[in-house]
Amino acid sequence: MKLIFEKSSPGSRGITIPKHDVPEIQPDTVFPKGFLRQTPAELPEVPEYEVVRHYTNLSSLNYHIDKGIYPLGSCTMKHNPKINETTAAFEGFTGLHPLVPEHLCQGALELMYNLEHALAEISGMDAVSLQPAAGAHGELAALMVMAAYFRKKGEDRKYILIPDSAHGTNPASAAIAGFVPIQIASGPSGTIDCTELEKKMNPSVAAIMITNPNTLGLFEQEIERVANIVHGQGGLLYMDGANLNALMGIVKPGEIGFDVMHFNLHKTFSTPHGGGGPGSGPIGVRSHLAPFLPRPRIEKTNEGFRFSESVPQSIGKAHSFYGNFLVCVRAYTYILMQGGNGLAEASKRAIINANYLLSKLKGMFEQTYPGQPLHEFVLSGTPFKNKGVKTLDIAKRMLDYGVYAPTIYFPQIVPEAIMIEPTETETQEELDRLVSVLSAIVREIETDPEIVVQAPHTTPVRRLDEAKAARDLDVCFKSL
Repeated sequence: MKLIFEKSSPGSRGITIPKHDVPEIQPDTVFPKGFLRQTPAELPEVPEYEVVRHYTNLSSLNYHIDKGIYPLGSCTMKHNPKINETTAAFEGFTGLHPLVPEHLCQGALELMYNLEHALAEISGMDAVSLQPAAGAHGELAALMVMAAYFRKKGEDRKYILIPDSAHGTNPASAAIAGFVPIQIASGPSGTIDCTELEKKMNPSVAAIMITNPNTLGLFEQEIERVANIVHGQGGLLYMDGANLNALMGIVKPGEIGFDVMHFNLHKTFSTPHGGGGPGSGPIGVRSHLAPFLPRPRIEKTNEGFRFSESVPQSIGKAHSFYGNFLVCVRAYTYILMQGGNGLAEASKRAIINANYLLSKLKGMFEQTYPGQPLHEFVLSGTPFKNKGVKTLDIAKRMLDYGVYAPTIYFPQIVPEAIMIEPTETETQEELDRLVSVLSAIVREIETDPEIVVQAPHTTPVRRLDEAKAARDLDVCFKSL
């Protein structure tokens, strides 16, 4: 496919401006000469219909949720109801300046106040801040809250315990917040080994960071024992909320021992995400941590809603102004449209879809940890290594069949990991299509493995260097 510059033809125009009788103004009479171009900008010269065709064709090359299933484990890529986009596009929201006086943004303040309380109800937490911009930012803010809590108590706690199945952002966030991460091994069942936890938990440990259900999709069955061990030494329980899509409406983290957690509004509550944004990672805390939440806090008074800076023990601002507001609008819309029963139904459907897929696929792949998963599960592609086929090859071959690949090589405790989360919004027909694709690839591995090893064959580009884009990013077009 040609670049738009390659379609350029000198003299082509997208629009024709009619002659007018307004005197022409010379640019150098309006702008200082130092700000004026010495040479014309290099822009493509193409008619309007070619621009439309080019970008329409270009968009069809990308895989997206509107084309089919996006089974990324631990990264909930559900359908995003279009009503969310409608409400987020309301002029009263999109045209709202961040420095507008409080009396002119009462509706926005009320929405955020109500969203905080809705998230608190869903999670069983006592207070919520919407400021953090995304999941890892929420982790960092939560860790800073915990650090402030222990400073107030006069306790010097240096360590954060992190299970080996945790998201990679957990140890990174702990280190950035000034803690030292210590890994906790999983037991044979794929959940936290409480014997290992008891050995490593001591008064110098500030908290344990737990994803529940964990990245294997397994609920931490001994969470009460974990909470007793950590709380018994004065530590805190943090929950990574990336997998809340399996719990909302069913289990409240604050009621099973967690002191603090972050939410992913751009996953659980259906805001589109990917490609670096948009995101929102609010944090919820129990009452003993509430004084340390980021400021300002939103308060409801007799005169209306307002921002309060009177939070003396706060960690300060976590984000300019008050977070990614339009993501909050989308999430609030989703919660209101679902209602309490709807959220529970979504969780149940996510669990049913995952277990349906697992029942169809576990005979083709290896299930390293055979426990009953919730909304996602992890299989292993090790049975195919004797044919010279890696999990990466299977993922690439899936693209030829018009299906996006699941998360691979994570969690690292599973060799050749294939991590699948179908979400609640996929139909049985789409799940069956995914099964048929993987079945076809398994047959190919048995009969002609080279076609899988060399995949993809039908995508706009073939196999890309997995790390080059991150290490050698170049987004500047240079004229041909």
